[in-house]
Amino acid sequence: MFGEFLNIIVRSIKLDKTLYKDNKNFGEAAIYFAGLIIILYGIAGGVAANTIVKQPIALSGLTSILTWFVWALFIFVVGVKLFPDKETKVSFKKVLIGVGFAHSPGLLRFFAVTPDLMIPIIFLTQFWIFAGLIISTKQVLNLKSGFKSFGIVFLSFLIIIFLSLSILMSKMNALPISHIS
Repeated sequence: MFGEFLNIIVRSIKLDKTLYKDNKNFGEAAIYFAGLIIILYGIAGGVAANTIVKQPIALSGLTSILTWFVWALFIFVVGVKLFPDKETKVSFKKVLIGVGFAHSPGLLRFFAVTPDLMIPIIFLTQFWIFAGLIISTKQVLNLKSGFKSFGIVFLSFLIIIFLSLSILMSKMNALPISHIS
């Protein structure tokens, strides 16, 4: 079981597209493997960020779960409901698992133990995760075009950024402004 889990992580880090085509990787334990990858990814990000800003690392693990569902939801809606190919017949659970597996490169953030290493590792792993998401989306959704897969991931990313900024701006507008007399 642990060997299977490590195999998924290594294949995801290697950007192995066959990982997402093999139905054996989407069996009973797959959702737990994907969830564990996401939690570890969040903790690794918390460890990396903690080299500069002190914050509760457990909070990073919990917020990564929310982010996982948001990414999967938007990829599902954009790729399966709005712009599917003819062969795109996939469940939300399979998209969720694929998105979870695609975040495996983020585990390398555990190596960002100094401020000098943090920024390059964060940027490298983020682009690596995007590449994993594009590959995962193409394979899981049975898309013919890598460009379409890129578009689905990029559009999902833009929606997430737009919603995040909207929420942030509404919070800032709700803050009372003190006047200096």
